[in-house]
Amino acid sequence: MAAAETLTSIKEVIPDLGDHLKLDPAVLKVLPSGCNVLEAVTFGTAAWTRAIRVDVALHDGTAKSYFLKCASEDQGRRMMNGEFASMSAIAQYLPEFVPRPCAWGQFERGPADTYFFLLEFVDIATGAPEPKLFCSQLARLHTESVSPTGKFGFHEISCHGPNWQNTEWHDSWSAYFTRLLDQFFYRDVEHNGHNESYEEQYETLKNVTIPRILEPLQSEGRVLKPSLIHGDLWEENCGTDLHSGQPVVFDAAAHYAHNEFDLGMWRRDIVRFGKAHVRQYLRLVPPSEPREQWDDRHRLYSIKYDLAHSIALPETCEAQRKLIMDNMLYLNQKYGK
Repeated sequence: MAAAETLTSIKEVIPDLGDHLKLDPAVLKVLPSGCNVLEAVTFGTAAWTRAIRVDVALHDGTAKSYFLKCASEDQGRRMMNGEFASMSAIAQYLPEFVPRPCAWGQFERGPADTYFFLLEFVDIATGAPEPKLFCSQLARLHTESVSPTGKFGFHEISCHGPNWQNTEWHDSWSAYFTRLLDQFFYRDVEHNGHNESYEEQYETLKNVTIPRILEPLQSEGRVLKPSLIHGDLWEENCGTDLHSGQPVVFDAAAHYAHNEFDLGMWRRDIVRFGKAHVRQYLRLVPPSEPREQWDDRHRLYSIKYDLAHSIALPETCEAQRKLIMDNMLYLNQKYGK
């Protein structure tokens, strides 16, 4: 479903009443008991969801604000459920690192199946936070989190933007990552068209190069810890709490993965996380062994984020495919012979 179609269907079930929006009964039920809704207004912009700020007065008169996201149909259900599960998982380890997730559910009224995710509102300055403090929190999330199965994956389907991710548990990181990349690559081909040389390079990457880069992480007695990662870590999905000064992340696409996978997004040119963030993170969490392959893993991981961008924003497909092709050629020439 296109973003415009999604937003149109959402507006049918959240009618505008001037600047005030009428909340669905399902949302009212998960707000604090006895609170009085003061205002619900469209807040900011979102590509595939509708975002709303909800201001309430609690039963004791205290003012409190919430952030409500809504999306429609099966895509909306996966997005809202996946984000609630992702943010809840991060909050389990670092509650101060995310706005508190409250609930997710389905609207009771309206012509379309519409789903919502409610979390506490945090007043933030968006953008890449200061490297030292942010990377210390990210390092804690990666090192302190423990996969409930001891495997790579997640207990719910999470979504990278509008794209759902196959998070079925697997004990091999190389196999898990290959399955995930396969899903995104062929979704890109489906959305943006076939290209013979592009697809040939991918087959070499998948069948030859990825195993040679990722299998050593779990060979020769090495053990690779599945870490909880944010999964879509760029400056539009994080910021600094204006009251506490602490870094905050949101819009998570979490799963238990190789911790370095979270940094793959930072290789992309449009992302404002820079070398200072990478250096600071690696001071806290050194590269996995074999450490001499760290940059090649970083390059490989960035491909998934470029694919997600190409799928979600087809108008960028040509530019994204050039980046992907360049990275595949580099890695295949090094490992694919």
